[in-house]
Amino acid sequence: MKSLEQPAVTNEVRQRLAALRPDSKRLWGKMSAAGAICHLSDAFLLALGEKHASDISNWFSRSIMKFGGLYLPLKWPPGVPTRPEMEQGVGGTKPVDFERDRLQLLQLIDRFVKADFAGVTHPIFGRMSQRDWLRWGYLHLDHHLRQFGQ
Repeated sequence: MKSLEQPAVTNEVRQRLAALRPDSKRLWGKMSAAGAICHLSDAFLLALGEKHASDISNWFSRSIMKFGGLYLPLKWPPGVPTRPEMEQGVGGTKPVDFERDRLQLLQLIDRFVKADFAGVTHPIFGRMSQRDWLRWGYLHLDHHLRQFGQ
């Protein structure tokens, strides 16, 4: 099961991010490649406790949905809504410069894999272990890289 706790997996996503281009065509959704990079950065900032998103967790999302989303061998489907604070065109960080934004994301990934997530909760999945967060980080990156054919 892939996770950012595995250095080879972290290197894989870094290579996939390097292949992403400002003009990469999306296969689903509304975000541009530049918007996806900023969205991913916002999500890692949330996980690091440096950005806030409104909590909509409930028993189902904290248990069944979290287990299924993190540990069943299924790809995340297109069209799953995000929190407004992370959504491009709503409350998410706007792209500025593609290369600078990508570099910031790569730096956030480096911080994320070494982070202590004590006290940080996911707005849908609630409290998560270190293992959960590192699995989530991979799955979120994979989802948006697949969105652009990477």
